[in-house]
Amino acid sequence: MGYKTKVQLIKRLKSEQSYVNFPAALAQAMEFTAGAEVEWLVDDHQRLELSRNDAAVAALKEKLKTKPA
Repeated sequence: MGYKTKVQLIKRLKSEQSYVNFPAALAQAMEFTAGAEVEWLVDDHQRLELSRNDAAVAALKEKLKTKPA
């Protein structure tokens, strides 16, 4: 399933920033927490890849192992 969103541009006096937000349902499904660090990788001019660091993935996998069924 895909989620559509728009790129937002924030213009300031001396700089510009673009933002891409994703839906809360997606963040919850991925079990993101506030302040979690991720890295964007450019695949090509059509795709971006969002990655977590290895420690965050290991912690999440450990949490899922102990989660009651």
